[in-house]
Parts: sequence; structure tokens; C-alpha cells
Amino acid sequence: MNSAVRADTLFLNGRIYTVDGERRWVEAVAAGDGRIVGLGSEADVRELAEPGAEIVDLGGRMAMPGIVDVHNHVLMGGATELFELRFPGSLGLRDIVGRVREAAEKTEPGRWIIGSQWGADLFTVLNTSEALEALDEASLGRPVLLRDETVHNRWVNSEAMRLAGIAEDTRDPEMGSFGRDPKNGKLTGIMIEAASGLVERAAATVGKYTDEMDRRAVAKAVKTLNSYGVTAFMDAAAMENVLAAFAALDDAGELTAWAAGAMPAVEPAFMFGIAGDELFAKGKGLARKHVHPTYVKVFLDGVPGARTAAFHEPYLEDPIHGCCFRGATMVTYPDLVRWLGKAESLGLSVKIHCAGDAAVTQALDAIDVVRSFNGPTELAHHIAHASYIAPADIPRFAELGVVADLSPMLWYPTTFLEGHKEVMGEERATRFWPNKDLKEAGALLAGGSDWPVIPNPDPWNGIEGLVTRRNPSGAFPGVALWPEQAVDVATAVEIFTINAARAIGLGDTIGSLEIGKSADMVVLDRNIFETAADDIAATKVLATYFEGRPVFERA
Repeated sequence: MNSAVRADTLFLNGRIYTVDGERRWVEAVAAGDGRIVGLGSEADVRELAEPGAEIVDLGGRMAMPGIVDVHNHVLMGGATELFELRFPGSLGLRDIVGRVREAAEKTEPGRWIIGSQWGADLFTVLNTSEALEALDEASLGRPVLLRDETVHNRWVNSEAMRLAGIAEDTRDPEMGSFGRDPKNGKLTGIMIEAASGLVERAAATVGKYTDEMDRRAVAKAVKTLNSYGVTAFMDAAAMENVLAAFAALDDAGELTAWAAGAMPAVEPAFMFGIAGDELFAKGKGLARKHVHPTYVKVFLDGVPGARTAAFHEPYLEDPIHGCCFRGATMVTYPDLVRWLGKAESLGLSVKIHCAGDAAVTQALDAIDVVRSFNGPTELAHHIAHASYIAPADIPRFAELGVVADLSPMLWYPTTFLEGHKEVMGEERATRFWPNKDLKEAGALLAGGSDWPVIPNPDPWNGIEGLVTRRNPSGAFPGVALWPEQAVDVATAVEIFTINAARAIGLGDTIGSLEIGKSADMVVLDRNIFETAADDIAATKVLATYFEGRPVFERA
């Protein structure tokens, strides 16, 4: 217990879960200069205290390492909270247009109404002329842009399409399409994949957000994350403005979490700015103590509900795609190999969005090729949304050292999954998230929220879902999604702490409570190891500590 650094803060009288295999539980932790300098009994850590050290009495409460969210979109999450219309994905057409009318009545003429999130099971309902007419009437002439719960697709009104230059004779963009009413072929306002970017760009050209608004949004988002016990995260599509906001907050001493960034290789359809080599160079200059732009992001396919994810087996037949449509990847196999090779030459890992099992296979194949040329590496490439996976590919994650980025928190029944059933059928759609199989095969599983795709970044909801495979909200009562893929509580905690820390390249700094690591801790209102599995989502964070100082305290 001897340490050259004396403790300026002692955490005493707790049930502290360290996630350290050598010593799982302790009653006290000593922190000094933002690092852990001692663990053990109260007597042990008191020996390390400097005169006047602060004493934090945990009152017998459970504490544990701060949560690491391996996949979210922080600026979008904060902007959604501060500046946009929010509604649950469970709403139907009538309620959505009702919310839009309420917003329109409070919005100046000419200003955009931007909101989210409509359910992925609403494609058929919204893709009609009648639905667009209802949205147009409710919007009172204001342009409206509503994101779906995947954040890959949009529903917009006629005024938004006019401002974006979209007319009945406009051709579908590459890697995207416009929704049309099957009865008459007319535009419905549904924007799929790249089509979404046309309308997002139209909204952005009127100065949707300023740099100051970006910083406010990130600051708000990080505080929201802190309130759920999150002390580290990876922004999974970190454009220059996102990284600049992180750096500005860190320079001001106001960034209260470790921030990793995955920089897009190609400008995403719904985000704007430099990408690829130019962004990688900018990212290097925006790195800070707590800001680590050390990943590249590649969007390999889309999402199942919109039939834009790439699968080995075809989607169900429909009038537009016919009988044998399997989706397609948006990056060729040779180009993916080139991006992986380039990233590795720059010392960057790659996070690859793969929603369909064929996209997963292509990603693993590409990584395999790069390994055959470059040999072993400590860089940890991610397959994001490792949810639909061909059985033969499951052992390849461990064999190739690929992280299974388990995000979003949808490993239980949801409206999101209902949308998958509509296009894939019940049996295939419910072979979703083979988490236990991945773990048993030796893969590194890391937990993320994909916030604001998920309405809030609550990890306790995700941890319960990993354990029960049931919807923690009580929706879909009595239904479990592929319950054989459940994991135990200890595994779920590791997925959201040390595993995720290793996945973002910070395993030596965060993710467990060990001497020398950052003093990032969360104090809970219950011991989740002694709580009924179906009550874990009710867990409340009482306090969050980042580098030994409180960054959230529940009133």
C-alpha cells in the first residue's frame, strides 16, 4: 500500500466492486492527484491520507468503476436535448403529427422543426400520400425533419423537400432512395439513407447550430452521461466540430469524461464537414489529455428496417425490391481493405458499422486480409452493432482480435425489432445479438448506447437487458428475445467497464479500480449483484467521480 503520491480523497465504508480479477471487492479506496493510490480496508487507505484529506463516507453503498460507453453520438445527443423536438418511438402517426403541430404553433415561420424519433415499424404507415398530407397540415408551413429511431432515415414534409430541391422527378441519390406511395408513385417524405443527407444539408445551410451551440450541446451531453455514471465514451462519428468541442472543453477544464473519437473515412450522408485524411490530420491536432481521436469510422451498410443492411439471405419479397433482395454494402471489399491498411499505417483502429450478417462477413474478411499482410497488431478494430452474425463468423472475432461493439441497447424486444420482423420474418429477425455465443468464443464484448438512437444513454437499462433479454420498460410483457443469449451480471458489468475501456484503447487507464488508474467511480443506490435481475434498470446513480472529484451528485 506504500505510494509516493499521498491521498487527497478517501472513499470509506463502501461495498466497492473493482472489476479487478485479483481483488473483486474492497471497502475503501484512496485517490490522489486524480489517480487511485490505494485500495483495501479503511485502515489500509487511511495510512495514505495527506493532512486534511477529504473523507467520502459511502454509507455502505455499492461503488464501482465509471461506465465506459463504447458507441454514442455526443453532440447529437446534447443537441437533441437542448434544441430539438423529442417523442418516443412508440407513437403512431396521429400522435406524431400532433406533436409537430404543437411545435409549429411555437415556431417562427421559416424556421425548421427538427425532431425524433419515429419507430422503425412505421415505414409502411408513413410511406403514403395521406400521411404526408397530415404532416404538411400539422406543420403550418414550417419545414419539418423527423429522424427515425435508427437515425439513418427521415420523414420530412413537402416544404422541407422543396428547400432541399427534391421534386417528383428527382432521381434517387446513390446509396439512398426517396419513399413513394405504392398506390400512386408519389413522394411521401420518407428519406432513406443518403436521401436523408439532402434534407439535413438543407437544414444545415440556414445555420442550424453555431460553434457555441456545439460546445453547449457537448457540455450538456457529457453532464447527462455523468448522471448515468458514464466517465468515458467513444463518439462513433466524430466530425471536426465534435472534436473541436471536446478540445475546447478540455482546455477549459470542463470535460468531465474521457472522450475517444472515431473519425469518418467518408463524409456521412447526414453529417457534414471534412473526412478521411484531412480529418485524421485535424484530429491529431485536437488530441488532448482526455480527448483521443484514435479511431476511423466506416459505414459499411445501413439498417435492416429500411432494407439497407447487407444480408446473406434475402429480405421478404415486396413490390419495390422483388423476391431476392439482400441489401448491399456501401464500401467495396478492396476499398475496405485499403482503409484498414491506411488506418493501421497511421496507428488508428477502425470502427466498422455492420448491421447485416453479410456486412459482418465482409468486414472480417477484410481484417483477415490486412492481418495476413501486416501481422499481429495491438490496434483493436470494432464491428459496430454486432447483432446479426452468421454462425461461422462468431469464432472469427476472437481469432482476428476484433471487438464486438454491442450497441445500441436493443438485445430485448422493441419496436425497432418489430420493424425487422416486417422485412425479414420472425425467425430470422429474432436471431438477434448472439452475445453469449460471442463471449464463449472468446470475443471482447464492449457495451454502448448509440445515444441518441437510443433515447437516453442509461447503461443500467442495457445491463438489465443483457441479463434478462426482456424489455426493462415492461413493454412486450412475457417476451424474451433469444433468451439463450443472456449473460450474467458480472459479465454485463465487465462489458460496460473494463471491456469497453480496452476497446477504446484506454484499458491501462480506466475501466477497473486498480492502483495507478484514474479515480473514476460511481456510487449506486443498490447493490446490483443482490438486486432481482428485472430491477437492475431501476438503479440510480447517487454520485459520479471523475479523476477523484465529484461531477454528478443526485439531489
